[in-house]
Amino acid sequence: MPLTGTGAITTAAASAARGVGAFNVVQLEHAQAIIAGAEAAHAPVILQISENAVRYHGALAPIGVATLAAARAAKVPVAVHLDHATSVELVHEAVESGFTSVMFDASALPYEDNVRATAEVVEHCHAAGVWAEAELGEVGGKDGVHAPGARTDPAEAAAFVAATGVDALAVAVGTSHAMLTRDAALDFELIARLRAAVPVPLVLHGSSGVADELLTAAVDAGMTKVNIATHLNQVFTTAVRQALAGDVRLVDTRRYLGPARTAVATEVTRLLGVLKATLPGDDPRPAR
Repeated sequence: MPLTGTGAITTAAASAARGVGAFNVVQLEHAQAIIAGAEAAHAPVILQISENAVRYHGALAPIGVATLAAARAAKVPVAVHLDHATSVELVHEAVESGFTSVMFDASALPYEDNVRATAEVVEHCHAAGVWAEAELGEVGGKDGVHAPGARTDPAEAAAFVAATGVDALAVAVGTSHAMLTRDAALDFELIARLRAAVPVPLVLHGSSGVADELLTAAVDAGMTKVNIATHLNQVFTTAVRQALAGDVRLVDTRRYLGPARTAVATEVTRLLGVLKATLPGDDPRPAR
């Protein structure tokens, strides 16, 4: 199946009141696991590479090329997305590399500067047929920049979308990045107001901190693209620790990365059921 546009996946899900899982790739095993999990769930999925992951690899190409290749070999629709990019140059490189969408994060800037910078990025992306996401209302916990109690104003969000032409909007409704516990309290009344005011799909960042039943409720309330990174990293790391603890002589990386990859695939399948992401005609996998 060819690489699928993020816009096609997300717009179809929004119109059907389904969620879309957007999971972060740090290394190749993540990409393979996420795709395997999506195939088992019979659901589309978005592979996300963050600016931090690019920095870890030293450049976009090593992890970007590998992730795009994995996506093209998938048996379900898979999109590849640049997440939380603050660098315009990195956005341009992702577009040229074949990414199907980018998330440009100028939320640390004053509102007018955010609008101006985002509109320029959106224009560049649209000229290349690439879907663009932006952020307003600062999601908490990202490198100390964002206020944890931030909330997105629906009227401001609608004006921001109109001024920038962005295709999806990440909003602040109670989540925070890099949470290790799943006890975030979502503002469902605000989600409903945002859904009524904003004409593009809404994106929930920091979803690792949200319990299963609240993730499902968030989709029902109007969220579409749901970003999860830290939770899957916890699953991956737990499996690695268990494998190493079980054999102190273990040195073959495949013997502990393989089980971690399998564990993440299983959890992705489960989470896609929680998000109601299964394609029409397929039964969603039950949540644990």
